[in-house]
Amino acid sequence: MAVISALAACAEPVPRGELPFTPVYQGVETRLLDGDLVSFLVAMRGARDPQDVERYAECAAAQYAIIRGYGFARHLRTTVEEEAGLWRGDAVYTISAALPAGLKTIDAEVTALSCAENGIPMV
Repeated sequence: MAVISALAACAEPVPRGELPFTPVYQGVETRLLDGDLVSFLVAMRGARDPQDVERYAECAAAQYAIIRGYGFARHLRTTVEEEAGLWRGDAVYTISAALPAGLKTIDAEVTALSCAENGIPMV
């Protein structure tokens, strides 16, 4: 068994683009935390890694901002966990009419369009 573990440790990681990606999006729960602070709880199967879950939450945040009449969102944090093939994410964003300060801002309309083009469901 130790030999198998040692061999597995030596294997080259598979590039993300070569991993199987068969997403099954299982819903978004939106929670208004305070004024412009919003939490998005997402669940999916078939993700390659946490980045897919984070993208799903970003799409939800973009659509939510648009629905509320805002043009931008700023990512604050995302936690992702996986158990038995079910990936869950908890992302927190602020939404605003003007471009917020910070490095992780998104233009809601541009992001929502990209999400629609890539078949990622939104709120």
